[in-house]
Amino acid sequence: MALGFITGIWTAGRRAARDGIPAEKVADAGVWLIFGGILGARALYVISYWNEQFATAPWTEIFMIQHGGLVFYGGFIGGVMSCTLFLWKEKLPIWKFADALAPSIALGSMLGRFGCLMNGCCYGRPTDLPWAIHFPVGHETLGVGVHPTEIYDALLNLILFVLLAWLHRRKKFNGQVFAAYLIGYAVARSSVELFRGDYPVRYWGGLATPAHLISIGILLAGLFLYFWLSRRMLLKPAERPEN
Repeated sequence: MALGFITGIWTAGRRAARDGIPAEKVADAGVWLIFGGILGARALYVISYWNEQFATAPWTEIFMIQHGGLVFYGGFIGGVMSCTLFLWKEKLPIWKFADALAPSIALGSMLGRFGCLMNGCCYGRPTDLPWAIHFPVGHETLGVGVHPTEIYDALLNLILFVLLAWLHRRKKFNGQVFAAYLIGYAVARSSVELFRGDYPVRYWGGLATPAHLISIGILLAGLFLYFWLSRRMLLKPAERPEN
């Protein structure tokens, strides 16, 4: 996770510099992203699994993150909120900054999923496919072959990173890359969720996970943002990004 964050901040700083944003401002935003990300990731986990893990447990369990219990979408939402506050305080361009960060979020997620694989979390449903993976004895999967959902997610995030980095050099309006990230990640995550086997809570007859429901909101937000910003660019040509 730490490697993913450091790599993401470094690559985002290089893109931000091309848009006229000092790279050190990206590093400064990193502190806010860490704080907001961890807070949001833990908060969503606690909310999602309150009845299963926290309702009857000591209240101190809420803060015990050393063994996991962080949700990406919560971290993403928390990071967006804290970073927006930082950008407002520093009077920095929000959409340019978001475009610089977007590909790096995908890159960081890709590296982070390998951490999930090593930790044995976010595992898949049982399968007898040739590429099934078997976790060590004592794992929750009990030695059964499962879908390598961590690898699925990592590969899709790598593809998303490449596409977004390519788009960043060719964007037509500020915010385009970030909106494309929201759309792309929501679709990629929803696809991987079909193979996840670690959720104690599911909806719609077992077809949907909590992440599926959040992905719908992220997808709609991305589509709205994409068309709203592109429409604004057409109405105000003077605001087109200087690439």
